Amino acid sequence: MKAQVTRVGDLASERVGPMATQAREAAGHARDAAAYARGSAGDRLYVAREWAAPKLDAAAHSFEEQIAPKVSALLSQAANKVDPRPPARSRKWPTLLLLTGLAVGAIGFVLYRKNSEQWSDAMKENAEDASRWASDRARSTSEKVSDVADETASKVESKAGKLGDKAEHKADQASRKLS
Repeated sequence: MKAQVTRVGDLASERVGPMATQAREAAGHARDAAAYARGSAGDRLYVAREWAAPKLDAAAHSFEEQIAPKVSALLSQAANKVDPRPPARSRKWPTLLLLTGLAVGAIGFVLYRKNSEQWSDAMKENAEDASRWASDRARSTSEKVSDVADETASKVESKAGKLGDKAEHKADQASRKLS
C-alpha cells in the first residue's frame, strides 16, 4: 500500500507540475490583463468625469434657479397654514398714517401759497429793476450815439469847409487864367 500511495503521489506530481506551470503563466497573463484593465478603466473614468462635471453643474444651477424658489414658496405657504397663531391686525397704524399724510399735505399747501406770493412779489421787483436798468442803459447808449454823431458831423463840416475853400480857391485861379 505504501508503494501504491507513493506511485499515486508520483503520478499526481507528474500531472500537477505542468499544470502548476500553466497556472503560473495564466496568473502572469491575468496580472498583465488586470493592469491593462486598470489603466483603461482609469482613463475611461477620467473621460466620464470630464463629461459629467459640466452636466452636474448645469443641473445644480437649474435646480437652484428654477426648482428651489418654488419649493421654498411651497414650504413657506405650508408653514403659514400650519401656524396656529392668527395674524395680528391693527387698525391704528393705517389711520395714523392717513392723518399724518393729511397734515403734511396741508402744511405743504400753506407753504406753497406763501412762497408763491413771495415769488410773484420778487418777480415784480425784478421786472421793475430790469426795466429801469434797460431804460438807463438805452438812455446812456443814445447819449453816446448822439455824442459820436455830433463829433462826426463837426468833423465832416470842417472837412467840407476846407474842401469848399479849396474848390473856391481853385475856381478863382481857373477864372483868372481864363480871363
